[in-house]
Amino acid sequence: MLESSLTEYALQIVIIALPLLVALTFHEVAHGMVAFRLGDPTAKLMGRLTLNPLKHLDPLGTLIFFIVNIGWAKPVPVDPRHFKDPHKGMLLVAMAGPAANFALALGFAGLFHIFTSINVPGADSLLFRVLYPLVLICQAGVFVNLILGIFNLLPIPPLDGSNILAGLLPRRLANKYMSLSRYGIFLILGLVLVSHLLDISILGSVLLPPVTAAGRLLGVPLY
Repeated sequence: MLESSLTEYALQIVIIALPLLVALTFHEVAHGMVAFRLGDPTAKLMGRLTLNPLKHLDPLGTLIFFIVNIGWAKPVPVDPRHFKDPHKGMLLVAMAGPAANFALALGFAGLFHIFTSINVPGADSLLFRVLYPLVLICQAGVFVNLILGIFNLLPIPPLDGSNILAGLLPRRLANKYMSLSRYGIFLILGLVLVSHLLDISILGSVLLPPVTAAGRLLGVPLY
């Protein structure tokens, strides 16, 4: 019984690992590419405009994802002083990450529908053994990208949502708001800790309803 549970858990890790690496990598590269297009070469000079996931992984953010299904990558360095309009530039850079995740969710959903539309002769066939893991990976890809995209839209500094909100605020107010960035990670970890202590999912209650609705809209069952 224990061996079976461990095998199932290992399979879940393998299935979610690939889409998670893709989601985190494209999220950060999207930030860096938009910044580069706006005139900031910082990410390029630091080797962050690469699809090598090892360049973008944050150990804590990745570990947290496997525990509570939220997480983050190593932020791409951005120097807004290179932008013609730093206020607007940071807004566009912030939007790029979640936009990349939503585009990936759409792509994984498309692959899911393609794979599930294939006529499979039976569960014992070679075709089923190939397609079934691919379908599970696509489902995980939709879930991972939706959860990361929506999580990063939360207006908690330094998440992307805070930079988007700051880009819409008057500059003096935006600067005061973004000064809270140093405390944001502690707030997120505090919410995770309180959730475990009280056996409730505070972030889950915020994130899962829109994720479920988006999955339903894409026609992909997520649970």
